[in-house]
Amino acid sequence: MTPRGAFIAFEGIDGCGKTTQARRVADARDALCTFEPGDTALGAALRAVVLDADMGIDAIAELLVMAADRAQHVAEVIEPALVAGRDVVCDRFSGSTLAYQGHGRRLHLDSIRRVLEVATGGLEPDVTILLDCPVGIARARRADRPTESDRFEIDDSFSERVRAGFLELASATASWRVVDAAAPEASVARAVDDCIAAAIR
Repeated sequence: MTPRGAFIAFEGIDGCGKTTQARRVADARDALCTFEPGDTALGAALRAVVLDADMGIDAIAELLVMAADRAQHVAEVIEPALVAGRDVVCDRFSGSTLAYQGHGRRLHLDSIRRVLEVATGGLEPDVTILLDCPVGIARARRADRPTESDRFEIDDSFSERVRAGFLELASATASWRVVDAAAPEASVARAVDDCIAAAIR
C-alpha cells in the first residue's frame, strides 16, 4: 500500500509571502503546489466572483462560495494526490475561512466549522505554517504587485481582524506554527523549513 502523502498548508494575510514560500517548499519536496480559491475549473469561476471588488456579496454567501471552492479542490486535487502518496503544499486552506469570514466578516466560528467539516470531509493539514507580519508591511508589499486590489485588500481594519484571527487560531491549534514573515526572506525560509522538519518526519 502506498503511504499517504503529507499535507502542508500556508496561511496569513495578503502580502505576507505565502505564495513564495509555498512554491519554494513544494519545489524542494517535489510536492504538488496548489492554492485556494481557484485551482480547479469550478474554483476559477468562483474566484472571479468572490474577489471582484465591485461585487456585492453577503457574508454568508461568501462563506458558502469559499466552501464550494474547497469541496471541489479537496475532491479533485488534494485528496487524490495524498492518496497517491504525493505531498501537497497548499496556499490557503480552512484556516483562511475561519480568519477571513469568521474574524474578518464576524460570522459565527462554530457555524463556519460545521460548513468546513462538510466541505473537506474532515481533512486537515498535517502542519499549517502561519506567516505573520504587520498589516502595514503586507500593504506595502501588495503595492508592488501589478494587479488591482481585490475585495479582501481594501480595509486595514478588516486585515487587522483577520491577522488577529490567524494568531488566535495558531495559539489554539497544535498543528499550527507561526513564522515571523517580516524577517528577511532567507530567515523566513529557514524558519519554515525548521517547522516542517519538526512536524513531518
